[in-house]
Amino acid sequence: MRVLMVYCHPRADSFSAALRDTALEALRARGHEVELRDLYAEGFNPVLSAEERGVYNDESANQAGIEHEIAQLRRADALLLVYPTWWYGMPAMLKGWFDRVWVPGVTFTFSDSAIQPALTNIKRMGVVTTYGSPLWLLLFLLWPDRRVIAGGIRRLCAKGCPMDWLYLTRMDTREAPDRARFLAKVKARLSAW
Repeated sequence: MRVLMVYCHPRADSFSAALRDTALEALRARGHEVELRDLYAEGFNPVLSAEERGVYNDESANQAGIEHEIAQLRRADALLLVYPTWWYGMPAMLKGWFDRVWVPGVTFTFSDSAIQPALTNIKRMGVVTTYGSPLWLLLFLLWPDRRVIAGGIRRLCAKGCPMDWLYLTRMDTREAPDRARFLAKVKARLSAW
């Protein structure tokens, strides 16, 4: 399986980097081909410019400058997002990747009733993330990032696309044993892909 892993964290010494490395190791050990996008390291520009927004709905022009990113999406059989959750959502850099790369004609098409999925090549999705919040607060707030990704973004992929949501809450107060257990959980779950 070809897995597009999109990683988003500004620090190389972060726990998110350890999660990225664990995920890479687990997927490659299973024989999957992993294409890694490290948005911060690559200097990805997350800003949707006025020009890009002006041609957003024009399928003959909206792919200019993002051809490489689109080719990666189209090659992928699976998508794995690795990021910290900040302010109940994905980092702005990752949100900007969706804003700029998930354009009409590539990830969806318009119809009279609703947008229609166009990334049917992606048959599996996963998220590996951390939260500073406790689980009860995420539930109280209706788990904003999970609703967007599992409910909205996944809808643009293959019908019935399974979603693995691996998360660690209360990240800011976790000790080394808790983090090690979560790394082991990520490795075990992704080893089953």
